Amino acid sequence: MGIILLILVSSAIAAVLIVAATKPNISRIQRSATIAAAPQTILDHVGDFRKWRAWSPWEALDPELNRAHSGPDCGVGAVYEWRGNGKAGAGRMEIIEQTESKITLKLDFIKPFPANNIAEFLLQPEEEGQVLTWIMTGPQPFLAKVMGTLFNMDDLVGKDFEAGLKNLKTLSESPEAAAGADKEGLAS
Repeated sequence: MGIILLILVSSAIAAVLIVAATKPNISRIQRSATIAAAPQTILDHVGDFRKWRAWSPWEALDPELNRAHSGPDCGVGAVYEWRGNGKAGAGRMEIIEQTESKITLKLDFIKPFPANNIAEFLLQPEEEGQVLTWIMTGPQPFLAKVMGTLFNMDDLVGKDFEAGLKNLKTLSESPEAAAGADKEGLAS
């Protein structure tokens, strides 16, 4: 009986490793939402890391989260570093590109495991407002491929992206956001 169990467990492990070896070397997670707000209103929430507390799905994971901001307040060169408990982990984000329709971040995780990714927020005009697409790509080493074989990372992280986009939609479509956009329009 013990030999049969050992053969079954060994076969299962071998199957996971073989499937993992066939996975792509680059991971990509992407979600989109339509937001009825001006592009600048949406980009203001994404391009200013101090505003992420209002919408990011990860900000509430650790009430004791240590946050540090450096560089400019927003836009290219703005940096956000965090260090928290096991759930929040530790990492660093830096805005490396910003246009009227796109913000690109260099996203480096330190804990619970090191990973280097690029996150993009892309705006595309649509009849109902703006389609905001949140994309994260990065190298997928073999251990990540094994994890991805056992757990559907797209579903796990995708749920967080969906929650963040929903929060951004609510925040950006609020009357206060619209009033702020109107004031900005009058000032220019």
